[in-house]
Amino acid sequence: MSQHGVGSRAVTRSVAFLTAGVLAVPALAGCGSEDPSGKPLAGQDIQPAPRDRIADGGTLRWAVDSVPDTLNTFQSDADATTTRVAQAVLPSMFRMDASGRPERNPDYLESAEVVETEPKQVVLYKLNQQAVWSDGREIGAADFAAQWRALSGKDTAYWTARNAGYDRIQKIERGDSALEVRVTFSRPYADWRSLFSPLYPKDVMGTPDSFNDGARKKLKVTAGPFTVKKVDAKDEKITLARNPRWWGEPTKLSEIVLRTVPRDKRASELAAGTLDLAEIDPAAARRITLAARPHSSGSPLMGPGADRSAAESLRSWAVANGSDEDAADEETVARKKLRRAAVKYARQQRALSGFEVRKSLEPAYTQLALNGAEGPLTDERVRRAVARALDRKELAQAVLKPLGLPAVPVGSHLALSGQAHYADNSGALGGQDTKEAQALLADAGWVRGGPVEEQKKEKAAGPEGEEADDSGEDDKAQHGPDPAGHLARDGKQYQQHQGGAPGAYAPRGTAAPANQEAARLAKNGKALTLRFVLPSGPGSQTLRTVADRISRMLERVGIGTEISKVSDESYFKDHIASGQYDLALYSWPATAYPATDARPVFAKPVPAADGSLNVEQNYTRVGTDQVDQLFDEAVATLDEGESRSLIRKADSRIWAAAGSIPLFQRPQLLAARKNLVNAGAFGFGTPFYEDMGFLKKGAKPASGPSAKGSSAR
Repeated sequence: MSQHGVGSRAVTRSVAFLTAGVLAVPALAGCGSEDPSGKPLAGQDIQPAPRDRIADGGTLRWAVDSVPDTLNTFQSDADATTTRVAQAVLPSMFRMDASGRPERNPDYLESAEVVETEPKQVVLYKLNQQAVWSDGREIGAADFAAQWRALSGKDTAYWTARNAGYDRIQKIERGDSALEVRVTFSRPYADWRSLFSPLYPKDVMGTPDSFNDGARKKLKVTAGPFTVKKVDAKDEKITLARNPRWWGEPTKLSEIVLRTVPRDKRASELAAGTLDLAEIDPAAARRITLAARPHSSGSPLMGPGADRSAAESLRSWAVANGSDEDAADEETVARKKLRRAAVKYARQQRALSGFEVRKSLEPAYTQLALNGAEGPLTDERVRRAVARALDRKELAQAVLKPLGLPAVPVGSHLALSGQAHYADNSGALGGQDTKEAQALLADAGWVRGGPVEEQKKEKAAGPEGEEADDSGEDDKAQHGPDPAGHLARDGKQYQQHQGGAPGAYAPRGTAAPANQEAARLAKNGKALTLRFVLPSGPGSQTLRTVADRISRMLERVGIGTEISKVSDESYFKDHIASGQYDLALYSWPATAYPATDARPVFAKPVPAADGSLNVEQNYTRVGTDQVDQLFDEAVATLDEGESRSLIRKADSRIWAAAGSIPLFQRPQLLAARKNLVNAGAFGFGTPFYEDMGFLKKGAKPASGPSAKGSSAR
């Protein structure tokens, strides 16, 4: 994953490429009595099983993208593995349910509610009386207060990546008992449930030194079902062990080992028996699916040489047995290598038959970003024409239909189907309409057949500037860029936080269509050609497919695209964040708290003191005062219905500005050992780490229509 990662809830929402805008919009969603949020398009796929069918003990070997540089989720270099560890070892007052909505975590909270609104908002937390840190100390107000002080933004000695919400707290104090915590806000804060998830002990948050350095490579004190046993940077793995002081349901697993495994090596590692669970790309998913079929399991025909035609095979045999001894020897060696590869592939396929693919939709969407800061896309009419040229349903089908996942275009920038804030507001912009797109372009002064000055064409560049290779496996979103991208925050790598933490993905390898030479629209002697910047790394097939289709759609209305493929390392930092692109593909994670998390992504850029433009996370550089105002109103109202309505209005106006076009939810594909239960494609939901484990011998997982995507607890 390069330069793009999931970020956290904060003043800066990790990475992205979208924008906002203004324009008269039709009737806004969220104003009627019918709830438009709907249901998740795909449920969890975790092979649920009741705890009495799960064996006691065992080690879960789980592939991750990296061993993080820090275990402190509130630091800028935290990543997806940081979040995974935090979920397993630290308290979270609220967790995400299967619909991506926050729910009280009973292991830590008896209750949490707003008890006063005047003169100030006060939230009263009543803690689970059994909740203790691993050193035996009770979780209490001192921990809440230490985290508030560290993240409030008032003490710059704390190197924090985010402070949204914490900067609205006025004071924290103990309630009527040690189990009560009173949090008083200086300003109303609708997203108060986003706070204290995760919660670190005061030992970590108490001083700048302990915050900045103390939790980077170890967590001495924890309070989850697991503890951090060891962080092994050399072997690139983190070992989590049972927490002997855990008061909740006892963990079924003895250990969880999170080990760095490159995505292109995961199928081989699964086959070698060194992994039990791994996020995989579509190509690996196809291999595992084929391995499960009796007629293909172990069949070398599905491996190396399977694509040879009968004529090619006959020619190979003829050369190997011909009179040209040198050619015969060379062909014989090649045939032996091919046979060995086929035997190896067949052996791996037999091993992979012990796994299955668990799939859902990731809580993130892929989008097309349009840079409105310079060039033709500064004109809102041109941006809207690009959007009206796209058949979003076709793009969703191209990626998701082959995987057997619901191919439904995303209708919101700020939530996904099933989440409380979701409503399909795409009508504010309108669907695919070639004539309307052409009319918008004509109105903007772009005409066909005008004089065009000669311009030097750029060559698509690879990592070193040479022509990029179009080869690559299907791309899967990681945690992540993937089917659209990498995640990134402030030019740093992927960060994702429990509780709707923000972040963004920028596509991990991408390939692009060749330049088209059809007659294009022109204006002032220049053809209407947009620079489509894409990463050149491996695993780019999915993005290549999307980019190719988008280019063809734009070509039909007279817009040309010039593909520029750049290295993964420079994609975000040198191109997206710096505004050196016209079009780009990447993904944004969904959040349960869009009023907090999405505002910096769509905020109107403002001039900084040094004369530069402060874009926060709005890398499309399109924003409006109206959208900013709607976000500010939504985060400040404690009426949840009114807050949702304001968010939906903001989304309608973001659609109308056409700075970014949501396309589809990203696929989530995991390979899991067949007897591993309560683990896999979690979708929106936060995992229950204590329930993961391996079935007892002879036991079966839950069955029936509700087994898939439901909790077995």
